[in-house]
Amino acid sequence: MNYIVLDLEWNQSGTPEGNNEKIPFEIIEIGAVKLNEDKVMIDEFSALIKPRIYKTMHYVTGKLVHIKMQELKHEQPFEDVIGRFKEWCGNDVIYCTWGPLDLTELQRNMKYYGIDTFSDGPFAFYDVQKLFAIDSGNRADRVSLETAVDRLGIHKDIPFHRAFSDAYYTAKVFGVLKGEEIMDYVSYDTFTPPRDKEHEVHRIFKDYDKYITRTFTTRENLLADREVKSTNCYLCDKISAKEVKLFAPTGKYYIGVSYCENHGYIKTKIRIRKSDDGGIYAVKTQRQITREDAESILERSNKVKETKPKGRITKKS
Repeated sequence: MNYIVLDLEWNQSGTPEGNNEKIPFEIIEIGAVKLNEDKVMIDEFSALIKPRIYKTMHYVTGKLVHIKMQELKHEQPFEDVIGRFKEWCGNDVIYCTWGPLDLTELQRNMKYYGIDTFSDGPFAFYDVQKLFAIDSGNRADRVSLETAVDRLGIHKDIPFHRAFSDAYYTAKVFGVLKGEEIMDYVSYDTFTPPRDKEHEVHRIFKDYDKYITRTFTTRENLLADREVKSTNCYLCDKISAKEVKLFAPTGKYYIGVSYCENHGYIKTKIRIRKSDDGGIYAVKTQRQITREDAESILERSNKVKETKPKGRITKKS
């Protein structure tokens, strides 16, 4: 088994009317490093790509990556490059990226050109940015790649903001994170959601539970599903008292709080997402929280429901 640490650079339209909804980000460079199972670098991949969708370099992209459109005109098209890349990767691999977007956008480009994507459903990968935050003791501290490199004292011997160099530094950071506990925290790419209930994802981590649902035709159908709306304790599956009913602070997710006699307060969060084929699916997480956290969520709920009387979290013995 090898690790493929990859990074992409992509271009986009400079105007809303010029945007292609099927491929809003056109990949113009792929860079990757191959690590063996001991996280030792054993090979590298780097390729520029001839653009077909967006023929003008977006000013932000050009400023960051220092690539001019003239440099890309004589490069290979995406189909050729991705074919070489997939062959270079091999079969027994785990992908690693800095942040969660690269694999999704790479597969969106693949689908646009009629190329088979990496999987016919969600698949595990390592989001090294998330792993670094967990290892640092602050899960919410999603820092830039260069900040992580500086904090770890990694020598900077090539410039940032090109696909290969960012893959190279991501691999360096990944190599430092060697604890078995950290390696348990896989992420899941959901460009292709589960096709049916049998292929849904259920994963209990050390401090939270993740459930990725199959696709539904409507949000109403999704939220009516028994397993989706359940707030039972994920640790013992015991029916738990609802302290804060599921509510939507925004249109993108719902949160609620229940109380388990064995494991205390449990926060449920349901993120609603759209699949590329127009379906609706959810990523549901549950984790233990403190009574103070539960009170804070209740306050948010009351602000959303201003017309309803405020409740309170009852103290548990």
